[in-house]
Amino acid sequence: MDVSLGAQLPRTAARLRSGEPLKIVAIGSSSTVGLWVLRSAATYPQVMRRELSRLRSNATIEVINSGRVGDTIPNNIARFERDVFAHTPDLVIWQLGTNDVAWGGRPDQGLKRSVVEGVRALKAGSADVVLMDLQYAPQVLASASYSTMEGIIADAAKQERVGLFSRFALMRNSINAGVAQSELVTWDGLHNTADGYDCIGRALARAISTSAR
Repeated sequence: MDVSLGAQLPRTAARLRSGEPLKIVAIGSSSTVGLWVLRSAATYPQVMRRELSRLRSNATIEVINSGRVGDTIPNNIARFERDVFAHTPDLVIWQLGTNDVAWGGRPDQGLKRSVVEGVRALKAGSADVVLMDLQYAPQVLASASYSTMEGIIADAAKQERVGLFSRFALMRNSINAGVAQSELVTWDGLHNTADGYDCIGRALARAISTSAR
């Protein structure tokens, strides 16, 4: 399945064209850490790096995993200085929103403002930005607020003209096409399996490559 980010990635494109090293920071929560997979190579950021290197064979790509288990949107933003800006990335993937709803949280206008302010802070560092939304998983779907959170992320991406990688749509479409949910979601009903992370990482790499032309 092809996934459009809905925005160009000019800094990433310039790095890939010139052959200069491309530095990507992935910030988020346990989905970025790769909870339940045993090897860092199986996390979505490392799958993305390998697939992007395959698609752009002349590129030198470094990926820094700044995921932290249990993080919410405010937690992410509080770490930007140390865990994003200190690395001076060319591209930031911000995986956000799941923990803000999966444990009973109710996203409001204040959280929406935080997301927009977070995106603006990332853009101010001159990096390209891609937002990754929620996973299509039972524990997310059980929340009364998941669609509100989805809307906040999509609206922020559109308003700030940054990329949106819809993990939610990718997983939903895969399951609707006949992929067993258990192939993409682990026993806890929330986190991705190794195959799920692999699917997400490869699809994200293809979307980045397409948007960075």
